[in-house]
Amino acid sequence: MDEQAASEFRRGSVRAAGLQFHYLEAGSGPLALCLHGFPDSPWTYRHLLPRLARAGYRAVAPFMRGYAPTGVPADGDFSSRALANDPNALHRALGGAGDAVLIAHDWGAFAAYGALAAEPARWRRAVIGSVPHFRVFGAIASRYPQLKRSFYFWLFQMDIAERWVAANDLAFLEQLWRDWSPGHEPAAEMAHVKACLRDPAHLHAALGYYRDFFAPQRFGTPAWADEHAAVLGRPVPQPTLYLHGNDDGCIALDAAAAEAMLGQLGPGSEVDRIDGVGHFFWVERPDAINDRVLRFLQTH
Repeated sequence: MDEQAASEFRRGSVRAAGLQFHYLEAGSGPLALCLHGFPDSPWTYRHLLPRLARAGYRAVAPFMRGYAPTGVPADGDFSSRALANDPNALHRALGGAGDAVLIAHDWGAFAAYGALAAEPARWRRAVIGSVPHFRVFGAIASRYPQLKRSFYFWLFQMDIAERWVAANDLAFLEQLWRDWSPGHEPAAEMAHVKACLRDPAHLHAALGYYRDFFAPQRFGTPAWADEHAAVLGRPVPQPTLYLHGNDDGCIALDAAAAEAMLGQLGPGSEVDRIDGVGHFFWVERPDAINDRVLRFLQTH
């Protein structure tokens, strides 16, 4: 843990989309909303938040729906529509304006694609990492390199998944970190991830994202495709920086898929495949990654 960075954070909560979202916050100015993924927490942005604050942003990193201490939705809604609504609801609740920027990773990325397309006037620019746009992901999901990586999608459909994932103090999640970011020691991150997901209700919620999106009875059917494409399949109109580690053990993004990403992002967008980092690049090479992010956000 970077104690100096952590000391710069404020903690708060706000009501949005029917949930009490808790968050870490630093700085003041235009909103920079930072969305984490699985299995992760807002602390993945612990190096970025102070940089955003020094650059003149109000950097806010919420605990995503279902991740403690944010609440678990009473209706169990982890649909694409609910996820895509959360960033815009948080923008409203936090008093954001049209100069806000959206930064997102993993499941936060899917939420961001939907939010940016649904209400583009809320967001000036975006930075998205590690999970490509729905249209691009759909093209690679059935390829063998990705099918190997995606075993846990299907594991999480089983009723026994919670027991297996929770065993030995969530050791399964730590192994995912090691597989997805080879060579990175995740002890600091895992302390926060476990705090978010150790409670059975919150672990069940985190698996709920997968149980909705990859439900075996519906996944890949025309009805499934239409439902998710309506929310996640529209092009992102804003200038967007997409980042992907070449050592990512979770999502296999080759050069052709990276090129296809540009077709789903607004004018002025950029796609970088980064050598020497995996899925959780925010904590693997924070200085270099954050320099890249700030350069892009400061472009007008």
